[in-house]
Amino acid sequence: MAKDYYKVLGLNKNATKEEIKKSYKRLARKYHPDNKETGDEEKFKEINEAASVLANDEKRQQYDQFGDAEAFKQSSDFRGFDFSDFGFDFGDLASFDFGDIFDKFFGGNVFTRTRRRGADLRYDLEISLEDAAFGDKKEIFISKLTKCNKCHGTGAYSEEDIIRCDQCNGSGMYKQTRRTPFGIFATTSTCRKCHGTGEMIKRACPNCSGKGRIEKEKKIEIRIPEGVSNGTKLRISGEGEAGEKGSDAGDLYVVIFIKEHEYFEREGDDIYFKMPLTFAQAALGSQVEVPTLKGKAKLKIPAGTQSGTLFRMKGNGIPNLHSGEKGDQYVKVRIIVPKKLNKKQKELLKEFSEIENKGFFEKIFK
Repeated sequence: MAKDYYKVLGLNKNATKEEIKKSYKRLARKYHPDNKETGDEEKFKEINEAASVLANDEKRQQYDQFGDAEAFKQSSDFRGFDFSDFGFDFGDLASFDFGDIFDKFFGGNVFTRTRRRGADLRYDLEISLEDAAFGDKKEIFISKLTKCNKCHGTGAYSEEDIIRCDQCNGSGMYKQTRRTPFGIFATTSTCRKCHGTGEMIKRACPNCSGKGRIEKEKKIEIRIPEGVSNGTKLRISGEGEAGEKGSDAGDLYVVIFIKEHEYFEREGDDIYFKMPLTFAQAALGSQVEVPTLKGKAKLKIPAGTQSGTLFRMKGNGIPNLHSGEKGDQYVKVRIIVPKKLNKKQKELLKEFSEIENKGFFEKIFK
């Protein structure tokens, strides 16, 4: 029967890496061959095999896809997992350090010093349709945590005031050993005194009170590229908040919002404009001036143009953000019926109407 690696470790399929780690530690202690009371070599190998797959993101994904251990072995050339790859010997249970093994097994590093990167920031910027089409530069002001210019982010009064943590001896990690019926076990955790930095401060910087960062308003110039649309995110590297103790700053994300235009409507890289025409212009044909994003352009209206006709003005739209290729402008004709007519206009329209109706009915009843 095919093995279920999740059942071997007593877990469900939604188990996190931390849960896999804890379960393996518990079962490995119980079934290790050197444990005289509950040791079981075959069971230990089975646990080892299951953990080696589920602790590896790529192998776990393949295993979940193929559904069981046997299918996984056939599909991915499974060869098992050997802790000797990490330089550990299970033969001596008395010196077995689960902290070291599992930090390596799950991709950690027990001696990494903790310095938090600065937080990312967001700024919503409203621009015009013209800015979106042709690009522009904008100046914005944001209030954020910046690196203290007096201590350069260290938080110390001077370099001499930065000393090694006496709790962890500068490693940033605290190792503790304890004796159990199965031997001596060691655990490693982040040093609580220095919070993983490995350093302590004797005298704090008076400018930032030892924090290494101060709140400050900063002016930032934003370059708007051609072709941005609503919701476009511009990433400004390093313009987020300063990191702790001189570590890297976060990034600033500027989210673009485009104001509604007085004349134009945008659809992708194309723009649309509704052009009012008189009856005479549409019937007789004419040349009219049409507003564009760059200014005014001439458009020829052929005689007999109907209301709703769509004219295309190639290349008068918005450049594509990625390719740079320009969209088009579409002009939709809307014929305006006058609400008030003078005497002369009425006489001429009546005469036109009589002629038009006569010709119209003659065509119908021919």
